[in-house]
Amino acid sequence: MDTDVSPTPDRVVTPSSGAAPDKTPAVDLAPVHLVIMGVAGSGKTTVATLLAERTHRPYAEADEFHPQANIDKMSAGTPLTDEDRWPWLRAMRDWLDEQAAEGDSAVVTCSALKHSYRDLLRTAHGRVRFVHLTGSTELLEDRMTHRSGHFMPASLLPSQLATLEPLAADEDGITLDVGAPPEELVDRILASTALPHPTIPRADGRARRTPTRTSIHPEER
Repeated sequence: MDTDVSPTPDRVVTPSSGAAPDKTPAVDLAPVHLVIMGVAGSGKTTVATLLAERTHRPYAEADEFHPQANIDKMSAGTPLTDEDRWPWLRAMRDWLDEQAAEGDSAVVTCSALKHSYRDLLRTAHGRVRFVHLTGSTELLEDRMTHRSGHFMPASLLPSQLATLEPLAADEDGITLDVGAPPEELVDRILASTALPHPTIPRADGRARRTPTRTSIHPEER
């Protein structure tokens, strides 16, 4: 079951009813950032890319914000600690602030496995709404086994699942089962979230963060 866990009680997504409209009035100048979260193999990049294309909003990958020290650790197969992640999370939060300062809502991918990580991202200016992509262990393992260009092997998926803290009732977000097609997931995200109109069309990706590294294979993807 796909569930919206936002504090507002009238937001619940079920296979039978679809996505209940967000009752929060849309305010054109108030940014609403969407963080596409979940463990490796959940399809964050695919969904976030489609979402950014559909809404013409700035989009960035979590991979782009890692300092070189994190890249070196992950390239050597060493998991990151919380201390390693705080600068990475703050960099993402600051990027969301930059987009908000330009009057934009943004889309970003981030594993955001812990409540405390999400707490930090929520300090960005504007509303920060999380979209948790989840699926069966078998499906996630299959995806990780058959994908290429990623550092983290499927054997490390259990550790991410063990670390994962699902969205709580006091968090602004929605949980979606990735067994559905990506296009359908995007439809559900948009149906459950009142987004302000973009001030400038972003189809050309003009406001997207420019990656500084081209061969990163981190565990956070």
